[in-house]
Order: sequence, then structure tokens, then C-alpha cells
Amino acid sequence: MTLGRVPRQGDLLRSTVEFCAGRVGVDSIYGVLHRDCFGLFPDEMFADLFTDVGRRSVPPMIVAVVMVLQRIEGLSDREAVERFAFDARWKYAAGGLDFDYPGFVHTVLVDMRARLARSDRPDRIFDAVLEVARAAGLVGRKRVLDSTPLYDAVATMDTITLIRSAIRGLLAVVSAGLAGELRARVSSGDDYASTAKPVIDWDDETAREQLIDSRTRDGLAMLAVLDGLDLDEAVDKAARLLATVVGQDITTGEDGIFRIVRGTAADRVISTVDPETRHGRKTQARGFDGYKGHIAIDPDSEIITATEVTPANSGDAEVAPGLLADILPAEAEAEAEARVFGDAAYGAGELLKLLDDNGIHNGVKVQPASSVKGHFSKDRFEIDLDRAVVRCPAGHTAPIRPRKGQPSTIGAAAFGAACGGCPLRQQCTSAAAGRTIGIGAHEKHLLPARARRRDPAWRAEYRATRPKVERKIGHLMRRRHGGRRARVRGKVKTAADFSLLAAAVNLARLAVLGIGSTTAQLTPTTA
Repeated sequence: MTLGRVPRQGDLLRSTVEFCAGRVGVDSIYGVLHRDCFGLFPDEMFADLFTDVGRRSVPPMIVAVVMVLQRIEGLSDREAVERFAFDARWKYAAGGLDFDYPGFVHTVLVDMRARLARSDRPDRIFDAVLEVARAAGLVGRKRVLDSTPLYDAVATMDTITLIRSAIRGLLAVVSAGLAGELRARVSSGDDYASTAKPVIDWDDETAREQLIDSRTRDGLAMLAVLDGLDLDEAVDKAARLLATVVGQDITTGEDGIFRIVRGTAADRVISTVDPETRHGRKTQARGFDGYKGHIAIDPDSEIITATEVTPANSGDAEVAPGLLADILPAEAEAEAEARVFGDAAYGAGELLKLLDDNGIHNGVKVQPASSVKGHFSKDRFEIDLDRAVVRCPAGHTAPIRPRKGQPSTIGAAAFGAACGGCPLRQQCTSAAAGRTIGIGAHEKHLLPARARRRDPAWRAEYRATRPKVERKIGHLMRRRHGGRRARVRGKVKTAADFSLLAAAVNLARLAVLGIGSTTAQLTPTTA
């Protein structure tokens, strides 16, 4: 398929320009797209996605505009192409096309997303909008980080449904001959043709145990057949999924019966339809299934500078370096100091070290030291890393000694006998051996971070800056945009969709700020 191009010369009598010019606000996303779509998303920007031979594609600039508007209005593919066909504002936003400009089928949007995903620059639409903000001076060296739940687009499966679905998926991708060999190993009598659960008396514990045991044996028997075979990618992926769902939930009793294990595996697969989705927690009392959407924003302009999507059980600090890539490493000759803010979820030692090593102002909140059983918390002890000693509230000191078998820590300070006749013992410890203070590998960075929390100036800046990212997440998760429910399956597709939403919200923000782009330079818009 070759690159299609947008017509630049419209029909004066049929153009949407005269009709929409006085009706569409200049500070709306339709207005900014109309003025700047040729500069933001020129057809040439997508040239690498197409070949030199074949029929002409729908002009990529038009498709990009439709994708942005589709995302900000939370529409399906069919709804989006219908809106483009009949809503004059959409054709106006796509450069002022004629009223009767032909529409296109919804699979064009599917095809464009697939082409972008396979390319070297899958997030080029987001990058193009962000570059406009950078050129306008709206992206400085401050960053605020946060994450938000993205509920998955699939149903969470129980153990028996997971196993049967994984077996069914394996049978679907193997060759006919191998499928016959696998089915010959089935001892339960289940044909694995239906998605419905087998009909049993679910109130009968013995019947439930027999169901779990028999389907587990079927799965293990199939995996035994595949063991040692040279499998293609699809079969290998299906076999690994079956092994995972069997291994994560099932244990063997002393009687040799397979039963569901108590508790939940740390990285439990919860759906064979989307194996990358996970159980997650927003708080101790509130859980969710799906992914986490991570963003970094410039708090002064409220422009989103980076996005990322991870499984719901991942930690926020894990992706922080990627979100801060545009200010790392810190530039010594930069006019403004880089500053990073985040809540306690980002207060991990690795991130604190990264910021400190790069000379970046650390506005990341750190959890206070915990107080076990009401005893003195760790921050009541004076830790001197230079002298490798710890001083307790009663004035006793203990040396920091390495701990065997724990290379990830510096060591520990054990007060031992000093606690025996200490008048503060009841407030400090109930351990017979006395109080021990563990010193982590990143203690050097955690100590000043905890001290900063007590600085009124630091707290004032934190409270004035960090809440801005909460407002931006509120903009992203509006029901108009589709809410928190993921519209696609899989981490890669969800990440691309989240990036596109961020691009649309950024573009709407640029429209409000009166910033536009032309093919030559940035120019502020006027009413």
C-alpha cells in the first residue's frame, strides 16, 4: 500500500471551512487541529509505514486526526468513522475537507494502529504534539510523577476456567496430528470445546476437588507430550501459558490429589485472553484488575511529557527512570535546575539514588520510618554512615556490621547487652537480644529524604506542586474519554492507546493556551 496524500485545494462551495469558521471555537481541539494538522501530522511523517507500490492509502494525516478525536471523545472505531463521515467539525479539523469528502471503513484505523505498533516510532503522534509544546517553551525541567488504575477489558477467570481455557488455546494452535496426540492423553472425558464450565454439583466439595484434579492431570499430561519437542512460537507460547496457570494455583496433597492452593500467587495470571493483566492494589482496602497507567507532567504548563503502562502489580518507582528520560542525565549547563516530585510510592532507594547522583532536586515523598509495637521508630536513632555507628535515644552506640547472606544491605547495628539495663528499654524493644537497627543499601539517600520531610519550605513546595498531576489524571480518566476501562487487550496495545489519549489531552491543553503549530514555526493563535 502506497502513501496517500491529503488534498490541499478544497472546493469553495463545498468546503467545511466557511461553515465551521464562525461556529467552532478557536480554543477547541477542532480549531487547533484545523489550523495545524498539516504541520502536526504531515503525510510524510508516516511514509515509513507504507511501500512504494500498491494502491493508495487513506491519507495518514486524516487518519491521525480521526484517531486523536476518536480517543478524546471515547469512540469505537465504527463510531469514529461514522462521526468523520457526518460531523462537519471532524472534516474541518482534518484541514477543512469538503462536506462530501469520502469516508473510509473502520478497519483503516485498525490497520494504522498495527502499522504504528510495528514501526520504530510507535508513539509518533504523542511525540509530535509534545514537540510543539517544547518548541513553545512549555516544557521545562520540572516533573511530577503519578500512576492510575486502568481496568482491563477482559473478565477475571477462576482456576478451573483458566486451566480449561489454556488447554483449549493450546489445542487451537497445534497441528492436527499433534492435537490428536494431546487429546489421546485426556483422561477426564472433557472435549474442551465449550467455554462453559462442566456441569457438576458445585455445593459438593468432593465434586469440586475431582474437577480440579482431573483437569490438572489433563494439562500436565499434555505438557508431558510437548516436553522436548521443537515447538513453533505460537505453540510454545500456549504451552508456557498452560504451565503457568497450572503451576500458580495448584498444589499436591499427601494423598496425591491436586487441589487449589490457599492464597494468591505474587504474579498470578488472571486471564488467558489477556495474560499480561494482573491483580493490583490502589490502597490496602481497594484492589483492581488490569494495568497501571504512569505519567510525568510539567507542573507549570500541565503538559504530559511521558507515559508508560505496566501490569497492575508493578511498583510505581520501577518505571520512573523511563518517565524522566528527557531530563536524565541532568545537564550541567541547563539554565534551570531539574526538579522531580512524586508521592511516597516513588520513595524507593533506587530512584532517590538516581536523582541524587544526577544532582536533581528531590521532591519525592518518602514513607516515615515505621514504629513496630509502639516502640521507637528508626528515625529516633542517629545513623552515622561515615563512622559506621548508630546512636540510640539513650545515648548508647553500636557499630554497623555486615550481615552474612544479605549483600543488598550495608549491615546492622545490634545494641545487645546495652539494652539490658537501659531505662528506655520498654519504649525501644521487647526482643531478648536487644534492639537491632538494619541499614539498607540506600540508607545514604533515604536519611536526607526523611529529613527533608520536616523542612517547612520543602513541604510547602511539595503541596503546591504535586497535586497538579492528580488534576491531569482526572482529565485523562474522564468518562467522556472512556473512563478507566481499557479499550484494548494486551500491554503493548494498552500502552499505545494511553499514549494516544495523552496526545489528545495535550493537544486540547495547547488549544486552551492558544499555542498552534505551522509547518515553519510555532505561532500563538488569536481569536
